[in-house]
Amino acid sequence: MKAIAITRAATDGNNIEFLQEIDLPVPVAAGHDLLVEVKAISVNPVDTKVREGFNADIPRVLGWDAVGVVKSVGEAVTLFSPGDEVWYAGALGRAGSNSEFQLVDERITALKPQSLDNASAAALPLTAITAWEMLFDRLGVEENGNENDVLLIVGAAGGVGSILTQLASKLTRMTVIGTASRPQSQKWVGDAGAHHVIDHSKPLTDELSRIGVKEVTHVASLNNTEQHYQQIIAALAPQGKLALIDDPEFLDARPLKAKSISLHWEFMFTRSMFTTHDIIAQHQLLTRVAQLIDDNTLRTTLGEHFGAINAANLQKAHAQIETGRSVGKIVLEGF
Repeated sequence: MKAIAITRAATDGNNIEFLQEIDLPVPVAAGHDLLVEVKAISVNPVDTKVREGFNADIPRVLGWDAVGVVKSVGEAVTLFSPGDEVWYAGALGRAGSNSEFQLVDERITALKPQSLDNASAAALPLTAITAWEMLFDRLGVEENGNENDVLLIVGAAGGVGSILTQLASKLTRMTVIGTASRPQSQKWVGDAGAHHVIDHSKPLTDELSRIGVKEVTHVASLNNTEQHYQQIIAALAPQGKLALIDDPEFLDARPLKAKSISLHWEFMFTRSMFTTHDIIAQHQLLTRVAQLIDDNTLRTTLGEHFGAINAANLQKAHAQIETGRSVGKIVLEGF
């Protein structure tokens, strides 16, 4: 089968050019695994991080978002049958979705939304899982609840922010404030359902004051947490909650003490990485998200379609994500 893999470590600080097509045997499904014929994928920041850190002798297939068709199933599979159309984000420690066929655990997989084409659906799994877990599992927000609370989403125009804004504005009673710095990204965040959009290139406390907001109760920091950290602490109400997904080089938790601010990390691969007792929660939440899309509560976050799944297009996608200026998700479709 065709696959696009990272084949060499960086020699000059960048190894995008070493994303290359290779040929691999088609894997065999066993246990809880599904063998999926991949139809569409999207590219996430985790792809670029794993590529940058690659330093091995054996090529590694990247990719943590896919839509495809089940071709065969392992002997322990109970949730799916051959022919089912599915979507998933996969597991960090396994071969990725940038290949014609992929093995994925049924417990982190769900039937794709019926109302979306493959490309539109492929934009969503990883970011939907991340946003759902961040909002409901980590920050402890309740569906149809938190009426008097205010959620600030820092970096709301990206993949996670695009779906988190929708989830919070559609499924809770919170006031949702998203940050974006350019007219295009600000419009995107507003269209996703944010009640207010502020500019994160300016001091967050000044921008909140401009829209008449004294403090926020919850913050979802999706990028550049180090840059905004002191402003986030200043903006948070006493006993507020801060959740983040990026990788600050250093984060001093001590300034959170005076306000008793709680700190929460969200990493959507935790359940699959440790095969947690509740690993099937990702199957359940992806099923729920598909239903919310099919009843028009949520919409795809597809930003750009980069064409076929090949080395050249994946190289372009990685380069675009590394600019930090992508709006929505980058999707590729078909081999």
